[in-house]
Amino acid sequence: MKFQVALPGNNHLPGTADWILQLQAPDYQDLAATVDDLGFDILSTSEHIVMPDWEVPRLGPYWTHALTVMAFIAGATRRIRVDATVLVMPYHHPVELAKAMATLDVLSGGRVNLSVGVGHAEQEFQVLGAPFAKRGRWTDEALEVMKLCWAEPMPVFHGEFFDIEGVAFEPRPLQQPRPPIWIGGNSQAALRRAARHDGWQPNPVTMSAAEVPAALDYIRSQPEFAGKEDTFDVHFLVGWMGDGFPRFGDGQLDSMRGQLVDAIGTLAGYGVTTMSVPALGATSQREYVDSLRWFIEEVAPAFRS
Repeated sequence: MKFQVALPGNNHLPGTADWILQLQAPDYQDLAATVDDLGFDILSTSEHIVMPDWEVPRLGPYWTHALTVMAFIAGATRRIRVDATVLVMPYHHPVELAKAMATLDVLSGGRVNLSVGVGHAEQEFQVLGAPFAKRGRWTDEALEVMKLCWAEPMPVFHGEFFDIEGVAFEPRPLQQPRPPIWIGGNSQAALRRAARHDGWQPNPVTMSAAEVPAALDYIRSQPEFAGKEDTFDVHFLVGWMGDGFPRFGDGQLDSMRGQLVDAIGTLAGYGVTTMSVPALGATSQREYVDSLRWFIEEVAPAFRS
């Protein structure tokens, strides 16, 4: 099992702790370096460019720019992988995104993951001039364009949405043949798309962990999945663990450890290979760091050889 941490402060969801709202530049640098030093596997951010007004009560208006945060994380760390959960593919021209990811992969020493989804907020698409009604086909073609740019110094592509010819593309990613591509989403189209790539990230807002095995069976049934049995990643986002779960500062660490080990063990049994570290109810930056250190020392060893 690999463990992912979301950089605190990349969004301000309603109810976000005051200490997160007050983070300053040195705090972000310290947090990124600390997560790296502690031995977590992935440090991530999230993406919205603008927030539709009808989503503001649920998600808030404050969301940082994902590619900028990924570059910041890569520069502030030395070992940990960098990802977004998830980039909305139709918000980015694939040649520009291929260039950004390849550049970041080179500068980070090959530490980039690319996790993408097709998006859901139609108003956000409209503001950006992105094709909401065709977002699935657009995403599939865009991913093919990116892979071609990473593989060919003179890419040639003629499709429904993109025409590319007579240009050179470098640098290539340091990771070869390319950075891993994980697909976010719960629809059957998203599951089929995931089978064509390297991993899958369910959206836990609309899919419970118990539904993961059936979805994985569907992914594995796709012809394009053949040969990926030992390499395919499944990343489940775990938020607050529910009513009655102890907070880190409440002095119930034995109980918390047992519940976390049980929950993570269940996810592993379902086929999950990567999970986000849940919020443990920290009330300060120092307590948050202490909770991460406790997790990596007391919980993670149960799932690592």
